[in-house]
Amino acid sequence: MLKQQARLFTKIAVAVDVVAILSAFVLAFNVVQLATGRLGDVRDYSWVLIVIVPAWIFLLTYFGIYDSMRTKSFRVVIAQILKVHVIGGLIVSSSVFLFHATNYSRLLFSGFIIFSLILMTLAKGIIKLLLRHFRRKGYNSRNILVVGSGVQMLRFVDVIRQQNDLGLVITGVVGLPDEPDIPGCAKLGFIDDLVAICKQNAIDEVVFSLPRRNLSVVDEYLIVLQEMGISVRMLIDLYDAPTSRKEFSMFHGDIPMLTYHSKSFASGQLFLKRCLDIIGAVVGLIITGVILPFVAAAIRLESPGPLFFCQDRVGENGRIFKCWKFRSMFVDAERRKQELMVHNEMQGAMFKMKDDPRVTRVGRFIRKTSIDELPQFWNVLKGEMSLVGTRPPTPDEVATYEDWHRKRICIKPGITGLWQVSGRNQIQDFDEVVRLDIRYIEEWSLWLDIKILARTAWVVIAGKGAR
Repeated sequence: MLKQQARLFTKIAVAVDVVAILSAFVLAFNVVQLATGRLGDVRDYSWVLIVIVPAWIFLLTYFGIYDSMRTKSFRVVIAQILKVHVIGGLIVSSSVFLFHATNYSRLLFSGFIIFSLILMTLAKGIIKLLLRHFRRKGYNSRNILVVGSGVQMLRFVDVIRQQNDLGLVITGVVGLPDEPDIPGCAKLGFIDDLVAICKQNAIDEVVFSLPRRNLSVVDEYLIVLQEMGISVRMLIDLYDAPTSRKEFSMFHGDIPMLTYHSKSFASGQLFLKRCLDIIGAVVGLIITGVILPFVAAAIRLESPGPLFFCQDRVGENGRIFKCWKFRSMFVDAERRKQELMVHNEMQGAMFKMKDDPRVTRVGRFIRKTSIDELPQFWNVLKGEMSLVGTRPPTPDEVATYEDWHRKRICIKPGITGLWQVSGRNQIQDFDEVVRLDIRYIEEWSLWLDIKILARTAWVVIAGKGAR
């Protein structure tokens, strides 16, 4: 609520973090130089700070450390800082690789990560303790008058009570004649007495939380309260959509708009996800190029026909794209699928069959090792797919979907996903597949993608799930 003060604190926090980053680099350089004596001139290595500083600040902002640290436990802050260093380390390592700086000291960079993690954690801990101390002493606090009732109001009051470090003090409640009182809050009167109550008490802000039938009441007091120099806020509870992310914004500068998102991806999150996709796709295509001659020879020797299998798949919000794989079946596989539908093990809009006779011997091996999916890195590089997402269905499958099934195609499909690392061949109900996909969409974070990629690597190495 204290936007001006929050901006000042953010600037100070950014400055402290930049100092911590530079100090960590200097410490790491001196320690490694003292231990090995092989680094030489610091200017040969300091260029990487051009990447590190903006990457760290962007990630710290992205994970919400600057705008919400005071409302989180220190354990959560430490976890977020750790994520920054893991993801930032991957970004910087990729930058070093792209610049072909093969002589860059890995020991120096590892030392920097450790010192940066320690210094930044200490800095955040000290800032958090100082903020808590000053707010408990009553500095920088705001007196709030709450007007109205309802569930949102109770939640609002509970948050302020539980977070005494916010510097917000509820002076009292102004109620509606037909609404019950809020337990534990002094009732200063009814809404007809609002202006007089504000004159009799030290009030910095008035927060309205009114039923829809009483929203017009705000109009009567908005101008008067602002003339008195009192900030006015409203708790929005117009429509309830529990699985959606709500966002209030101004369209074209002056048109207020309330948006309900079916997915929780913001533009900054999508940018980071796309960066991860590009890096992963480039690495994946390099691996594909290395093993391509061997896979091509094996496929062609057993079964004449094309090396690649290309099929129409449904992407984000119904977009059709060509999905590529190494061919693992005989060339007449699509024609034979209809006669094998009686053996389908899945319940719903998906086909799975144990010991599918259309699969070649080489096909069984490349499916077991997930080699058949390597060409999909080309789809990822083109932006048609992501490294992590939902399984890309065929148009025929989508045609049989129930309405709630379609939520799984509101994002880009992925090479791997939550379903693939959750025992995909042990799940025989398509509805359960969709629930896992929807869970991924609603709980998505970049950290979740990284965890799924790590679990996918283990599943592939262990040879679990695929057939």
